Amino acid sequence: MPRILSGIQPSGELHLGNYLGAIKNWVELQERYESLFFVADYHAITQPYEPELLRKRRREMAASILAAGVDPAKASLFLQSDVPEHTELAWIFNSVTPLGELERQTHFKDKAQRQGSVMTGLLTYPVLQAADILLYRADLVPVGEDQVQHLELTRVITRRWNAQYGRGEDYFPEPQPLLTPARRIMGLDGQTKMSKSLNNYIGLLETSAEIWAKLRPAATDPARQRRTDPGTPEVCNIYHLHRAFSDAATVEEVAVNCRTAGWGCIDCKKVLHKSIDTELTPIRRRAAEIAAKPQIVDDALAAGAARCRTIASKTMSEVKERMGFA
Repeated sequence: MPRILSGIQPSGELHLGNYLGAIKNWVELQERYESLFFVADYHAITQPYEPELLRKRRREMAASILAAGVDPAKASLFLQSDVPEHTELAWIFNSVTPLGELERQTHFKDKAQRQGSVMTGLLTYPVLQAADILLYRADLVPVGEDQVQHLELTRVITRRWNAQYGRGEDYFPEPQPLLTPARRIMGLDGQTKMSKSLNNYIGLLETSAEIWAKLRPAATDPARQRRTDPGTPEVCNIYHLHRAFSDAATVEEVAVNCRTAGWGCIDCKKVLHKSIDTELTPIRRRAAEIAAKPQIVDDALAAGAARCRTIASKTMSEVKERMGFA
């Protein structure tokens, strides 16, 4: 099977944006691809953090990924820092990456503008991303639209390294994007991407009551000021969440009732709440089982890291030989 690789930063327990934007897709992809998934803890240290909080969040993220359906029997799940070859290859790729390419990255420009002192790790973040992917010579990378530019830089690095050290062949394949179906999940404010820091999120493991408490006041189509005002479902974030969680018949019913004012927004949210709860109930159940047996997380991460270290070690041996280190 073709090999895919994808990672997620350790923000703690997943929220619906993480789940729809990445993890739900991982669960489906593990059936069709050789799948390597990792918690990107090295990527999480480009800004100040508390070590104990990082330890806690790494574990919570891994547990949530397993609860959401990633199966260690079908996919390798590991911590990025458990495979030291990630950072070793990143340093090597720094030697073939033009500074201008890094300074043009949208991720760097946006974040650098908001920081008084810019750390080098923020600039070289995409080089580590390239190492993450190429260390396993992945064929495809599941990404959202906001990560496509970084993947293009990975292909630039691939071509440059192959040209200098590939000995006339493409040792590293140029990875291709595998766009996720849910490409950008907006928060409950309907204006910004779902985020814990903006407090506009629904947690994957929140109770039914907690979800409703957040969903009830969530933003909808601003044109629907009164119950009798018709709306445009395509501009309503609640409608897009229906498309992610409700079946096709319900989505069509939502659209019709929005356009004709057949429902009020609360009616629409009640149906969405039921759809979300139906999907998340088994995930919450698995999360409770994992919490009762924490060894499940330890075993999954250890097995994933062991397998990935084997692949990574082979890659680095071949890279070093081609570059004159062996």
